[in-house]
Order: sequence, then structure tokens, then C-alpha cells
Amino acid sequence: MSPQTNAAMASLRLAIDHIPQGIAVFNSGLRLVTSNERYNELLQVPEELIKPGTPLFDMALYLADRGDFGPGDAARLAIERINQLTAAPMTVSQRLGNAGQMLEFYSSRLPDGGLVISFVDVTSRVKAEHELARLNHSLEGHVAERTAALTRVNAELESARAKADAANHDKTRFLAAASHDLLQPLNAARLYTSTLIERAKSTGLADLANSIEASLTAVEDIMSALLDISRIDSGALRPVPAPVSARDLLKKIEVEFGPMARERNIALRIVGSDSTALADRTLVGRIVQNLVSNAIKYTMPGGKVLVGVRRRGNRIRLDVIDTGIGFNRDQHKLLFAEFSRLERGARMAQGLGLGLSIVQRLVAALGLTLELDSREGQGSRFSLFLPATRTVRAPIETGKVPSETSFGVINLKILCVDNERNILEAMEGLLTHWGCDVRTALSLKQIDREGLLDGWYPDLVLMDYHLDQTSGLDAIEWLRHNLGGHLPAALVTADRSPAVRALAEERGIAVVTKPVKPAALRAAISGLANQTGRMAKRVG
Repeated sequence: MSPQTNAAMASLRLAIDHIPQGIAVFNSGLRLVTSNERYNELLQVPEELIKPGTPLFDMALYLADRGDFGPGDAARLAIERINQLTAAPMTVSQRLGNAGQMLEFYSSRLPDGGLVISFVDVTSRVKAEHELARLNHSLEGHVAERTAALTRVNAELESARAKADAANHDKTRFLAAASHDLLQPLNAARLYTSTLIERAKSTGLADLANSIEASLTAVEDIMSALLDISRIDSGALRPVPAPVSARDLLKKIEVEFGPMARERNIALRIVGSDSTALADRTLVGRIVQNLVSNAIKYTMPGGKVLVGVRRRGNRIRLDVIDTGIGFNRDQHKLLFAEFSRLERGARMAQGLGLGLSIVQRLVAALGLTLELDSREGQGSRFSLFLPATRTVRAPIETGKVPSETSFGVINLKILCVDNERNILEAMEGLLTHWGCDVRTALSLKQIDREGLLDGWYPDLVLMDYHLDQTSGLDAIEWLRHNLGGHLPAALVTADRSPAVRALAEERGIAVVTKPVKPAALRAAISGLANQTGRMAKRVG
């Protein structure tokens, strides 16, 4: 793997080590794949037992010998404990730890036969529960004492809850701050890989380049899923509903999923509507993206996927319908469980089993309704219901969004500004390969100091948001003031917050999220080029 990929993986591991729960993953042979620092800290086992490849039985045998599982034959106790953890697709159990603390274990079987074990110290909660139980048994004659004790216990519970909320808030804030640093090296690696893929066509390196791209995509999916789940569960995602046209919700589906559908020989059809919904455009878009992605992944070549909108009374129904493998009613709950995938689906496509879990969380956070109907072997229908409204805010006109195959060589002058040199190098390599005249800078000071714009007027600007001394939005305003207010620009950022997107829209600036996908970048550049063409006609 490239240095950028290794850096991204190391950053992801650092983020996982900050999660307060102990987590370990075992393969189908029940041998350790990885564990985080909290897992090793709470279990207090020798270092040789937390090395990758260690059998789960060896770890259980050590704990049994130490007395963690109570009195009895250590080997028998170890086998019983493993059976308890693997007896069902999901299990929950409690036991005392080596230091006398109460530990609560959660185990989940993976589709390939592997096992995920997580646990947390619940000593304070259990003590509070026991104290409440004791007090409830001695109510008579001790009203005053009971009231005082309950007040004290409730205060302790409130304090524990406040601490848990604070820890959750700190975790969310950490992940939000870390996401930028996590995505930066991954973005550079994606850009380098995109250039490599295009240059390696019809060579022996093509398969290797595509394998690297697939690995980077998997890392990006894991990071996005972890960040999404963390934001939703902590309440950091706050919906901002606004009138949005149904066509506006669907207009990016063809660009984003058209290549994927064509590659799998699947007919993707988008049917819009003139209806208007009251919805958070970004969060509803995330729901639709996950549903369409699943529909394409689990539909056989030659099949069909339909994404359509229709009015139903005072609501709008958005359907994602496929002719894929389907599922039966008994599997509904399993579909939305984390790290859970149906056996046939796991054989068809790679994945973590987090997509529909995120969909369910988003639907609940937005207060929406999701219906599903499916027949095994015949296909599925997921229907999202949105409140309808009569008014719609006029969208900022950025030109028609083309499909990623609508143009080849791009003959444009493009200025790229980013505070990461490796990202600039990767972006310059990709854009130059597309036929662009590219100039790059780490800051506005460098542009001014080196006279990069003397005698050279860019057709458009690609600007990072988090610069060292200013924001990308202010930097674009500075360029427009000095070069002309009509200068088309796109914000290229790892910050996916609705606030940044809203600020960009107010200033007529497009947004491209990192890690940058070549098709999305081409579409954004084409839209900005259309702005340049329209402005040139007005001036002419």
C-alpha cells in the first residue's frame, strides 16, 4: 500500500483506540485479528495473548486459570465461555473482571463465521441498580431514610449520566476534528490512484491499480460509517429541514451511481417529480445513497433498479425498487443490525453490514417513515415517506450536471489551493492528465509572493476549506475581489457539516467532499465550466 494509505489506516486505528468500549475481532477460525487498547486494558492479559493470530481458546483458558470464570476445571470453563459467546448471532452477558469490576459483554457473529466481541465496565450502573433494589425491599418504616437514599442514588445516576453525555460529546468532537486529518491522506491517495488507474489502462499494472482503489474505497466506507454512527448516536446530527424539489433530491443519483450500474450491467432508471418535500437535503440524500448502493450491489447483472418519486396525499413517497436477491419477512430485523449481512448477500458483494443500520438511525433522527417489501429471489422495494410542502427555495443555478462520460479532455486553466503539498501534487497530476493547465499554491500568500496569477487568468478555482491562515470561503472571496466577482469556484473539503455547505451555497460556491471521487470532480468541473461559458457570452 502507498504511504498515504498506511497513514490513513494508522489514523483510523488511533480513532478506534479512543472508543471507550473494549473491541476485538476474531476470524472464522476464532483467531484474533485485532483489538483496541481498551480491550487489552480491561482484560489485563499477557502481551502474547493479544497478538494477531492468537486462538480465542488460549485467551479463554488463561482467564479460566486466573479464576475469572469461577471455580472448576479451566479447560471446561473456557469451552463453556466460548460456547456462550458463539451460541447465537448476538449475545449479551455479564461477569466479574480480574479487578472485581462488572463487565458487560456483547458478541456478534460475522457473515464469514468470524466474531466481534465488545465490552464495557458497568460497575457503577450495576451498583446503583443493586442499591435501588435493596432500598425497594426495605421501604416500610424507612420512608425518610429511603427518600434520602434515593435522592443520593439519583444524584449519582445523574452525575454518571452527565459524565457519559460529556464523554459522548468529547468522542463526537474528537471524531469531527480527527475526520479532517483522517481524510486528508486518504484524499491524496485516492487522487494518486485515480491518475495511476488512467495511466495504467491496457498495462499489466491495471489490476494492481484497481485493487489499490478498492482497498481505499473500503477504508473510506469504514471511516464514513463510524463517523455517521457516532454523530447520529450522540445527537450531533441536527436536521435542518427546508423545501427541496424531488428532482433536486434525485439529480445526483445518475452521476454517482451510473458508472457502478453500467459496470454491473444493471439498468438504472431515475423518475423525477415536480413535487416538493420538506426535508434535510444532506441527510435524506445520505439515506437515498445507501438504499441505491445496496439495490445495485445486490441485483444480478441484467437486472433493473428504479428510483422514483410520487405524491401520496400530504406526503411524498420516494421508492428504491430492484429486481435483486430479496429477503423474507423473518429477516427484516437482521437487515438493520450492525455488522449483519444475509448469507446470500455476503457472497455477492463485499461490505460491513452498516449501510442499513445508518439508514435506520437517520430515519429515526429525522422522524420519517421507511417501509420495505420484498420477496426472496424476486426483488425489494424500500419506500421513504417525506412531508410534502407547496413552496420551494429556488436552487442556485450551477448548470446541468453531466454524467461522468459526457466529456473527455478538459481544456481549462485551473487554480488549486490546499495546505497539504501531497494533495496538490496528486490533484495536479490528475488534472494535467485530463488536459488542464494547472497552477497550485499552499496559501494566498504564496500566490501573491510568487505572482502565480500574473498574465494567467484561471477558468475556475478548486479551494480547500481548512487553510492555515484563513478559510477557503474567504480565500475565494479574496480571489474574486482581485480577479473578478464572476470567478467560478468549488470548495474541496473533508468537512461534511451542513453549516459549511450552507455557507458555500449562499456564496454560489460548489462543494466537492474529500476523499475526492474522479467522477464527482469531473461533474463539478463541468458545471463550473458551464458557468464560465455563460459569463463569457454575457460579456461578449
